[in-house]
Amino acid sequence: MHTVTANGSIIPALGFGTFRMSGADVLRIVPHALKLGFRHVDTAQIYGNEAEVGDAIAASGVPRSDIFLTTKVWVENYAHEAFLTSVEQSLRKLKTDYVDLLLLHWPSDIVSLAEQVEALNEVKDAGKVRHIGVSNFNTTLMTEAVSLSNAPLVTNQIEYHPYLDQTVVIETAMSAGMSVTGYYGMADGKVFTDPILQDIAASHRKSVAQVVLRWLVQQQGIVALSKTIAEARVAENIAIFDFALSADEMATIHGLSNPNGRIVSPHGLAPVWDNATR
Repeated sequence: MHTVTANGSIIPALGFGTFRMSGADVLRIVPHALKLGFRHVDTAQIYGNEAEVGDAIAASGVPRSDIFLTTKVWVENYAHEAFLTSVEQSLRKLKTDYVDLLLLHWPSDIVSLAEQVEALNEVKDAGKVRHIGVSNFNTTLMTEAVSLSNAPLVTNQIEYHPYLDQTVVIETAMSAGMSVTGYYGMADGKVFTDPILQDIAASHRKSVAQVVLRWLVQQQGIVALSKTIAEARVAENIAIFDFALSADEMATIHGLSNPNGRIVSPHGLAPVWDNATR
């Protein structure tokens, strides 16, 4: 498995996401993914499946120490005491003494960003998390979080797919030594009917999903989250390290981005997004 190094962390470049995945599906598919070679599992408090993720890891036979486990604190838990309590609850559900990466799930002004970052640092200092970061932060908030934190932030988890230019966020993250973790790589299924992606996939005898995941992880400092509840797709998604896209193919896929490419922007949670460079 390829890895991304960021501010002292070593993150498997391809992760297995569990967003909107039922507990039953988690129990079935996560052990399968781990047995096939996935070593990065991503969940969150708000997903409602941390307990099943913990059970699935235990059932997989893969040592906990070999797995990079990420979870995220939900916005309603950002006040200091609620934050600490919620992390303890997450650890109990996940059946582990620590998580490898803990993220602030969305920006929120329920409490100050300084208080949120202080709590992140507190649980890290206590050994409950190994690395800390943010999710869905724009460049202004990300830069502020970096400046407020004693410990380095290692990633900003954001929507990233061929139709959304995230150059500004990526460059800002890289300048701070951070990685970017991309979710929604399949653009809610839009990529599968794209003739340009279909042509590139055919030329490599790969699927469109494999091409998109390869495009993501082939970029410096990018971690890609994949997600599926189908066993065959798990095997397909992990088989992306035996080919490479040419510079022209990478540029062609980047060229698919458009100003209206963003899909995830929930009212009341989304910040003021950065404008793309295009």
